[in-house]
Amino acid sequence: MPTGYSGGVAPLEGKTALITGAAKRLGRATALALARRRVHAVLHYRASAKEAEGLAGQFHDLGLNAWPIAADLSQPDEAEALFRRALEVAGPIDFLINNAGVFPSGRLMDFAPEDLHDTVGINAVAPLLLARRFAAQGKQGAIVNFLDARVVGSDSEHVPYHLSKRMLFALTRMLAIELAPAVRVNAVAPGLILPPEGKDEGYLQELAHTNPLNKYGALDGITEAVVFLLRSDFVTGQVIFVDGGRHLKENRYGS
Repeated sequence: MPTGYSGGVAPLEGKTALITGAAKRLGRATALALARRRVHAVLHYRASAKEAEGLAGQFHDLGLNAWPIAADLSQPDEAEALFRRALEVAGPIDFLINNAGVFPSGRLMDFAPEDLHDTVGINAVAPLLLARRFAAQGKQGAIVNFLDARVVGSDSEHVPYHLSKRMLFALTRMLAIELAPAVRVNAVAPGLILPPEGKDEGYLQELAHTNPLNKYGALDGITEAVVFLLRSDFVTGQVIFVDGGRHLKENRYGS
């Protein structure tokens, strides 16, 4: 067997993940997908204590450990404290899933500067701070960042959000180089999977025609992509677009 050979598939069972924004939506689905693979989890939440506790109970029912921890990721010191607390309660962290995010409206010519500052703080700076802490453990591991399928195009209705995800996109690639070979860093970019808060499935149906596959996706498509990136130990610096091909129709950045 040649030196440096990789088996290609990393085991998940018995590992521990820190998942930000784990109480609801994509974060919750990701946490449950990892629980089915026998992964313990630190479940970050900001205000959804009841949901996070209920999710932890589902882990416990499966004989797994789960630790709900509250933190406001808009505050850099709380992002740092989140990882310290995770280490205290769970021990070494094998996987970091940067899912927590905000999605404020705002057009280029009228969004408030503080909206950009706050959105970047949660959607990009907090993942960076957590990645630094994760790497400082000095162990093998993997990070998965959540982006957005429109990251290679534009979103004129949510400019602060779009810019924050562009920053996280760049950070994903930079961290993949900086943290190698010990830590792999990849991302998943969802498309039409869940409607925004306050919208129903009709929102997805109306927009299904905007991607080449002319349909909308399911949560399993996202969680399976996350699992693939955690297991595939010869993949780093990549983005999996789970969007029906929507990103192929608009690529303003040449990415």
